[in-house]
Amino acid sequence: MADPERSTDLLWQGESRRGLNLARIVRAAIELADEEGLAAVSMRRVAERLGFTTMALYRHVPGKAELVDLMRDEAMAVQAAAGAGPEAGWRAELEAWARDGLALYQRHPWLVEAEGLRQVPGPNAVASFERALGAAARSGLPPARVVAVVTLVGGFVESAARQLVEAARLERSSGVGHEEWWAGRTSLFDHLDRYPTLSRLYRDGGFDDLLDPFEFGLRRVLDGIETLVRDEIRDENMCSVCGKAIEPAAKGRPRDYCSRACQQRAYRMRKA
Repeated sequence: MADPERSTDLLWQGESRRGLNLARIVRAAIELADEEGLAAVSMRRVAERLGFTTMALYRHVPGKAELVDLMRDEAMAVQAAAGAGPEAGWRAELEAWARDGLALYQRHPWLVEAEGLRQVPGPNAVASFERALGAAARSGLPPARVVAVVTLVGGFVESAARQLVEAARLERSSGVGHEEWWAGRTSLFDHLDRYPTLSRLYRDGGFDDLLDPFEFGLRRVLDGIETLVRDEIRDENMCSVCGKAIEPAAKGRPRDYCSRACQQRAYRMRKA
């Protein structure tokens, strides 16, 4: 387990973090993890890859645990970068952040093994968190709900990524695709006719063209947040799509959108 104080020093000491040797060590470790998985990363293997002795690496990194902290933060640099701008609206910003997060796990599957509740974040991790918080805050939600929204979306992305990474790992190790494996479970299917709802859905084609779980789930999560935003700030006359101020209606029910464009956009999102 990494020493959190040592990891903090390595992650946040600017000059050391950008030093050529340390940067090369981290890049080489990421390349090794991308190719063979996190279990393949060791101080010895990284040293061999760089053409140095293992002891040479220990002058820059105390051990593998701290090295993984550095690898994780370096990998997160892409998600930390700005995505959709504030003019796109809080929902589009959060969606872009979520998609960048899934792409990050797909580029570096070992990240699902490197996550945890008690790991010191580096500057890129905090910048990514800041990006999501900024988007959620532009919805007008109270501070505690802003944090909860980001935690919810981030948790959904991590869960979806774990499933994708595990499916890819099993396919590589077995040579059998996910759908092919399930198609071969005839002996199991012979026992399922005792479950009426499952059987009916199967007969009616419910499992023929399965919805993409990430696309379906992300839209439903964002829909739920949008409903929360609308309910929370209706009295504040804020657009439920982009968060901009709405001119109070002269009569009738309060308006939900600041413009016809936002109304049409909300309609398209609901249809999708």
